[in-house]
Amino acid sequence: MSARKQILLKRHRRQKRIALLLALAGLALVGVLVAWWWVPVLLLLGWIAHEAWFADHLFYSPSDDYSYAFAELTRTVNGRIDAGYLRLEGDVAADTLILQVHIKASWLGRWFDPYVLMGNDRQDFERGVKGRRYLNLSGQGELLAQGKLSLRGRFCRLDPHVTLHAQRNPDYAEQRLMIVAPHADDAELAAFGLYSRAREVSILTLTQGEIEAESYQKLGLEQAAAAQLKGRLRAWDSLAVPLWGGVPQSQCLQLGYYCLQLPAMQAQPEQAFGSRESGETDIRSVRANNALSLPGDADGVPSWRNLLADLVAALEHYQPEVVVTPHPQLDPHSDHVASTQALLEAIELSRHKPKTLLLYANHLHDNDRWPMGPAGFGIALPPAIEALPADGLWSPCLDAAQQLDKTMALAMQHDLQGPLPLKRRIRRWIQRVLVGRRWPATGEDEFFRKAVRRHELFWVRTLGG
Repeated sequence: MSARKQILLKRHRRQKRIALLLALAGLALVGVLVAWWWVPVLLLLGWIAHEAWFADHLFYSPSDDYSYAFAELTRTVNGRIDAGYLRLEGDVAADTLILQVHIKASWLGRWFDPYVLMGNDRQDFERGVKGRRYLNLSGQGELLAQGKLSLRGRFCRLDPHVTLHAQRNPDYAEQRLMIVAPHADDAELAAFGLYSRAREVSILTLTQGEIEAESYQKLGLEQAAAAQLKGRLRAWDSLAVPLWGGVPQSQCLQLGYYCLQLPAMQAQPEQAFGSRESGETDIRSVRANNALSLPGDADGVPSWRNLLADLVAALEHYQPEVVVTPHPQLDPHSDHVASTQALLEAIELSRHKPKTLLLYANHLHDNDRWPMGPAGFGIALPPAIEALPADGLWSPCLDAAQQLDKTMALAMQHDLQGPLPLKRRIRRWIQRVLVGRRWPATGEDEFFRKAVRRHELFWVRTLGG
């Protein structure tokens, strides 16, 4: 977890503790001044209200504006919402269409999730939203050109004055791709739709993802043995699941480094950092099925020096034109940040230089529910309360068949299987009944809702030289 997210989480927990103390003081007064039996009743009602309306991890005010700077070649067109349809002041021909709007929640939008309907799409926002937001209209260009794209808010109102930011991109699926996945499932979450139609693609998974293996201890295993089993399973996932998207095992590499150790490796590049839980210190334990020999195979040492050498070897072997990797400013997971930093170092050392980075975010600093709303709909731009680099944007669309294949790819991942904890199951039931939230029948993990969408979303960063 990044330092910024740790600060935000501490502040969130501190505010909750203060609110809890005030609530307990109020309940004590009720018990003394009214009747004692009101105390358990109010406690139950307060807990239900918390689970329904206050359990989201939202580390900013819904009235904060999102702040985006767009790349130089972005075309900007003003428009307005007239009689429920979007009218633009000029013609636009582009693959990625982002509509800047000002949204204000109605009073019901403080209790139900506000959303905007655009054609056959829907994109959700924070309860109580009041500020600048960015709708993703990619894939709706034909209706937009015909003046037939409807736009209306539900539990919210839209300012009629809007701005469209239009960007044209090549189809990166036609170029040689390399996907850097810090853990098994990151490639599928961010880019299954992209890599399943790519002309030529390689997938590098950097870590075994062996920690937090408590569910495997239920099989009668000690912590170390459970972590080893989880590492083997997720390493297998990283090589086997891409075949569902048409990527052969020969194009996939599992590097075998250890989960949550990449930042420590980066800080001390020559030192070995074994697993926190499995007791293993040799990355070769999960490399047997790699089709390519790597420098780290020589000694199996889990060090930053070996990681850079492995990445350089992969770059020079697969020679990608485009590399897909986590967004180092937007995705706060420490392994994700370190993965992209390692890639950038390796590119400096490599004889082969990719031309483009496609950056993705599977996690956020500020909002654990993004993309908000039900599965199958579009992906609005994520919260950006602090300014991000002015990268390009590319948002290819997934049809229903591609979304179903992506769902099945996620269902094969061992880390996304298993039942929800009882507390979270009760919370979902409360939110379904009181708030109207819906989760897909395809899987219980939150990523089945967040990742299976009509869009995938990438920030486009051109590399110099």
